[in-house]
Formats: sequence, structure tokens, C-alpha cells
Amino acid sequence: MPIGSQTAIPCLLMRGGTSKGPFFKAADLPHDLATRDRVLLAALGSPDARQIDGIGGAHPLTSKVGIVSLSQEAGVDLDFLFAQLQPDKDTVDTTPNCGNMLAAVLPFALETGMVQPQGDSTTLRVLTRNTGMQCDITVDTRGGVVQYEGSARIDGAPGTSAPVTINFLDTAGSVCDGLLPTGRVKDRVTVNAPGLESFALDVTCIDNGMPLVIFRATDVGCSGYEDVAALNADVALKARIEALRLQVSLLMGLGDVSKKNYPKMTLIAPPRAGGTLSTRSFIPHVCHDAIGVLAAVTVGTACVMPGSVCDGVAVMPDQGLEQTVSVEHPTGEFSVALGLNPAKPHNVTRAALLRTARLLMRGEVFVPASVWDGIK
Repeated sequence: MPIGSQTAIPCLLMRGGTSKGPFFKAADLPHDLATRDRVLLAALGSPDARQIDGIGGAHPLTSKVGIVSLSQEAGVDLDFLFAQLQPDKDTVDTTPNCGNMLAAVLPFALETGMVQPQGDSTTLRVLTRNTGMQCDITVDTRGGVVQYEGSARIDGAPGTSAPVTINFLDTAGSVCDGLLPTGRVKDRVTVNAPGLESFALDVTCIDNGMPLVIFRATDVGCSGYEDVAALNADVALKARIEALRLQVSLLMGLGDVSKKNYPKMTLIAPPRAGGTLSTRSFIPHVCHDAIGVLAAVTVGTACVMPGSVCDGVAVMPDQGLEQTVSVEHPTGEFSVALGLNPAKPHNVTRAALLRTARLLMRGEVFVPASVWDGIK
């Protein structure tokens, strides 16, 4: 709705897992995609490193948007479109998934009256439009309202909250053409790039919800235990990782990803805190303070695959067909429950995990009327 020289758009500001951003009903945004993207950029204040003229948080993890609608797909309740913005860029990427923001989809739909509570808990099926991935999400709705207070804790978010359970359905090949887009569980790659000395290393290219390139930290001169600030300040390391990303993406069938936010680049090392393995994840140019939900699922999947780069690094006790992988990251750990196919014990058939979410603010975000006058 235009108000003077600005247009007001209803939204809820929500934390989903270890990410944060505004959530919109799809019907409240422009139908034209180019106009919609301009609106989202203006709302968050991009491109600007501080996002001072918008509600973005000056970090990739707080420059995210959720767009929700009732689904027209049989057996599906809600559609979710995730948009990744960058503080200092004018890009809106709706190609990848985001498992953290996914945790806030059902709370948003309940808070806005799009759907109704089912009792003490509510479980609905959500389709992520970015990749066609489906999942069942369960939230606490005791008393007929979304409960946010509880005892569930996730590393990367302070305090405790009510649990949000996400059970992913058929995540293999979310963006790539299959779980192992190169057709191999491990590839030996020699990287050649202008201005860099060539280097060779083993990688596992895998997509079980998020396209990842996984490699041993020691192969790029790291221990794998560096803090985030040190890794982000290492210009030479980031140049090598980006050269690897651009080259390996061609092997993965992703083409030129120089302007894409995937694949994510994941350094691994043996665990140090009793988990399965230690990770440092670049998303893709900034080291993540934790690790993304679907990145953790994908790393966990690689851990149960003989011959992957995780083989010999990950500490995997024999747990039969139900495996719990504890992925250590810079601010804690992320546990993923994997169900394995009894006929093919290293074929993951189910991935479930726990997240939390919280409604932070309800209201309207304003964008200049010159960006959008409110007319659909």
C-alpha cells in the first residue's frame, strides 16, 4: 500500500535456526520477478556492506528472505521460496535451499492465519520451490498458538527454544543432477588459475539437499580448527578455495557459478569435541559461523559413504541402519539423524533434524514508491 513516497509491505521478521530475515506472503509481493527482486533488495538495504538503508543484518546469514504461500500441489500444504541476498551485492538468488529459514515457515503460516493449529502439535508438508524438495515440519502449538519457549538448544543461536522438527523427503540431487554429480564418490582435481600456483587435492562433490565440495583442510594448508575471523582474513586461502569452486563446478554440471551462492565449500578435519568430524564451511566466500542445515545433512551423508574424503577422517561408530552424525563447526555441533536403505546400507533414505525459530517483529517494511508502487 503506497503511503506518501513509500510502499508498505506486510512482513514478519523471524529467526529460523541460525539465520534471520523477513518473511512475506507471496500475494503481498509483486508478481513480476524483476520488480520483486528490486523490492527485496530495497527492503534489506542491498547493495551496501552495512545495509544501513534496510532491515538486513550486514551478513549473509541475516540477508535472507522467506516467501510463503498455500500450495496447489497434491499432498502439500505450503510452498516456500527462499531468497539469498548479499549485503554488498545487487543479487537475489532463489536457486539454493536454506534449511535454517525453513524452520520458520510453519510458524509464519500459523502466525499469519494461512493455516490453523492441529492440536498440541502441528505437522504440515512444505514444498521448497527453489529445488522441489519436500519435508514435514512439526511445531509446538499447545494452547492453539505457536510456542517459542522450550528446552531445545541449537549451537549458533543463544538460549533455548521450543523445538522445530524437520523431516526431509528425498533430498538427493537438490540442485545437481543426482547425489554424486560427477558420478564418483571421490575425484582427484588439479586446480589451475591465473595468479595462483597450481595444486592438486581430493574432493567429494555431493548434493543431498545442498551442493557441496568437501575436502580435507590439510590439503589447502589449514588445520581445520582455525577460527572464523582467521579464515575470513586469509585472502590467499580464499583465492585458492574460489579457484577450486569455479573449476569443480564444471565437473558437477553446474556451469559458471561465479555469480552463484553454491556450491558451498567445506573443509573437514578429525573431530575434537567428541563428534563425528570437524568442519569449516564457506558460503561460498565467507566462512560460516556454524554450518547450514542442508550442508550438515550433505556432510553427514558423505560420512557414511565408503571412499569419500570423509572416510578415514570422520569417526563413525557402527550404528546400523539408523546413524547419528555429529558435525562439529566453529560455534558448536549439529546432529543429523540419517536412515539408511537396508538393501544399500550407504544409501540415505531419510534425514531428520531439530531446529528452533522465533518471531521477532510483526509489521510492515517500507520501500520507495519508485521501486514499487504497490500495484501487482
